[in-house]
Amino acid sequence: MKAIRMAAVVVVTLLVFGIFASPALAQDAGAEAPKTSMLKVYLTAGGTIGFVILLCSVVSLALIIEHIINIKRDKIVPPQLIDEIEGMFENEEYQEALELCETEPNFLTNVLAAGLPKINAGFETMKASMDEAGEEEAIRLQQKIGYLSLIANIAPMLGLFGTVSGMIEAFQTIAAKGASVTPADLADGISKALVTTFLGLLVAIPTMIAYFFFRNKVVRVTLEIGAIADELVERFRGK
Repeated sequence: MKAIRMAAVVVVTLLVFGIFASPALAQDAGAEAPKTSMLKVYLTAGGTIGFVILLCSVVSLALIIEHIINIKRDKIVPPQLIDEIEGMFENEEYQEALELCETEPNFLTNVLAAGLPKINAGFETMKASMDEAGEEEAIRLQQKIGYLSLIANIAPMLGLFGTVSGMIEAFQTIAAKGASVTPADLADGISKALVTTFLGLLVAIPTMIAYFFFRNKVVRVTLEIGAIADELVERFRGK
């Protein structure tokens, strides 16, 4: 699994940044190709909108790396903490277990902390409180990865905004120069339109893939932690 995570980081990094360092294609097949950084081309041709899209790619990559490191069951709920809580339950040290949950807040301890004060109210009441707390914790995790979805949706819209802006510039040039307009006069506007569209898709596609990957992972982690919590409190059924 660790190798898969590292491979995912490498793939996303290459998709978002790798192409920027490649040289531009030659203008003339018979001439030597000019060596120009594509990043420089995108920054100049894409203008402010292109820069904003590139900034989105940096934020997206940072979020992906952070989620790879932190969104996993053993990171969210340390196994030694589970063993410690289970030992307290075995010794019927419920008050100590509650204090531990309050001093070590995470997904599992927050769920247990919602149910332990209601032990005397009956198992069903206790379980209902835990289920409600579990839903809140699951929503927090979903919100955490929601920024990836936001970037994946905004990036192509920014690209479309740049496309429209570039085409407006091109048509304004045509209107200003009339019949004397040349392809070189339209190059800046058309280049801006194409570059911003390309950048928007380049950021959106891997970011959307990452979002769905982490969304499924959050669902799996949520189910696993819910099962652990249910197993820990099953001993209170019938008491």
